[in-house]
Amino acid sequence: MDALKLPRRTLGRTALELGVISFGAFKIGRNTQTKYAQPYALPDDATVRALLDQVQRSGANLIDTAPAYGSSEERLGALLTPHDAMFVSTKVGESFEDGISTYNFSPEAVRTSIHASLTRLRRPQLDLVFIHSDGNDTHILKHDRALETLAELKAQGVIRHLGFSGKTVDGNRQALRSGLVDALMIEFHPLEDSHQRVIQEAHDAGVGVLVKKPLASGRIAPEVAIPFCLAQRGVTSLIIGTNSRENFATNCRIAASLFD
Repeated sequence: MDALKLPRRTLGRTALELGVISFGAFKIGRNTQTKYAQPYALPDDATVRALLDQVQRSGANLIDTAPAYGSSEERLGALLTPHDAMFVSTKVGESFEDGISTYNFSPEAVRTSIHASLTRLRRPQLDLVFIHSDGNDTHILKHDRALETLAELKAQGVIRHLGFSGKTVDGNRQALRSGLVDALMIEFHPLEDSHQRVIQEAHDAGVGVLVKKPLASGRIAPEVAIPFCLAQRGVTSLIIGTNSRENFATNCRIAASLFD
């Protein structure tokens, strides 16, 4: 099947042109302590490779992962090739071991996490790195220097762009006011629209917005959620996690039909 002509939007002031649907790689690496209603098995390597091929055929060009997504980074590092024209975003601050999430936003922990992600993803540079907030957004931004550490790593060329994946309106606004972030990652959908004004503020500031959980972890039909989210001018792309090639292709077709 020929590649779908998925529309692209520029991520804020960066030069990254991203498909309006992106692939969330949580389900290829972790299936415990999740927020999904239905249990699922982790796919084997052949299934993941076929899924990545479908993602590219669908016109998407960003994969979102994190150290907290189990083996996701390591699997992507092993299965992606230089021929895959894909950007990868990852995160710092949260780790997941033995079924428990722990958080550390210190400069030392951020640097250690970045270098571990470079190794697992087998990349010389990370395209986009978000702070993976535990919900204490303002404390992280005021006291932990995680954002400033990422800015230093950006200046050193270790990462290309940085962002904040927060949970509160005040936290995301504080990240915007810092002037350091290139992007925000925000939960936004018809059941959670408290960040609607923040999305517009980010757009006005030249900061891109990636939407996490646009389908509310499967509680909202894509035919409803995708048009709702993409109607926001400041939204760059929706991160949708799935292990189904068919579902991902369908979501991309829904998005593409909005721009016909």
